[in-house]
Amino acid sequence: MADYGFGVLDFEKPIYDMETKIKELERLQGEEGLDLKDEIKALRAKANKLREEIFANLDSWQRIQLARHPKRPYTTDYVENMLDDFIEIHGDRLFRDDKAILAGFGVLDGQTVCIVGHNKGHTTKENLERNFGSPHPEGYRKGLRVMRLADKFGVPIITFLDSAGAYPGIGAEERGQAEAIAKNILEMFKLGVPIIVCVTGEGGSGGALGIGVGDVVLMQEYTYYSVISPEGCAAILWRDRAEAPTSAKILRITAPDLMKLGVIDEIVSEPIGGAHNDYKLAAENLKKAIVRHLKPLLKMGRDELIRKRREKFRKMGYYAESIEESKRLLKEGMGIFKS
Repeated sequence: MADYGFGVLDFEKPIYDMETKIKELERLQGEEGLDLKDEIKALRAKANKLREEIFANLDSWQRIQLARHPKRPYTTDYVENMLDDFIEIHGDRLFRDDKAILAGFGVLDGQTVCIVGHNKGHTTKENLERNFGSPHPEGYRKGLRVMRLADKFGVPIITFLDSAGAYPGIGAEERGQAEAIAKNILEMFKLGVPIIVCVTGEGGSGGALGIGVGDVVLMQEYTYYSVISPEGCAAILWRDRAEAPTSAKILRITAPDLMKLGVIDEIVSEPIGGAHNDYKLAAENLKKAIVRHLKPLLKMGRDELIRKRREKFRKMGYYAESIEESKRLLKEGMGIFKS
């Protein structure tokens, strides 16, 4: 049974209310000695059916709310549930260690892998230490340092994207935030080892793309990946952040949208109700997808990996020769990029 508690979303409320009733019946059965097995069984079946119906018909804004769920598993949780013998690497050797980026090495299904991921926190203390998952430039430089180390020793790289965006503060800008992200993007195209990118929550702007260049891009079912947040888009187009649900729909930034547009390679299913309901199952599903895609990549040579990675990203869009063609592509749901 899901433990919603703090952070119950509006559309989860009917499920939460029903499960609260189930807990109350279970309490009465235990304390009062009443035989309520049939009532509990019927109510649980009703709650499961309701959950399936709600989550089968989520709109874009509801999916984005799930991507931001305060109980959603973060990179540390996936490392704990997927890897053995993880060793964290600290610091960028230039300024400091940025805890908004977790980087290190571990063993995944018998294969040594490099991990680089955004890292939020489950408590206020953790969130403050990790800057709510918004990295400073030293975080991206730490990530690149570790990825270069992986490249040197032929270790495949797995990245976890879950950030509203890179930190936009004065200090971060003074230390070269834009340059750090741009350099990561450039250098990741040059790495001669397999790279699998996993969007596990918020894939926000260049802050996500700074560790988002890979041979395979996976998205969990209730996540988003976008050049701008729905609130930021709403503020620009309508000068009203309350229009975020509208912008979420027109941006087409959820997993089904991006699968159709060819930006990602696979949607990884989550436990019914979202990854926050079952960390182990969410990690198991993601692990299976990673291992499945990693096996053929490990058979490729350095030059082939780099060539196909570059080709993959160059194909993310269509060149329109005319306004009529642009309209046709937009109608078909295609993205348009002019070279």
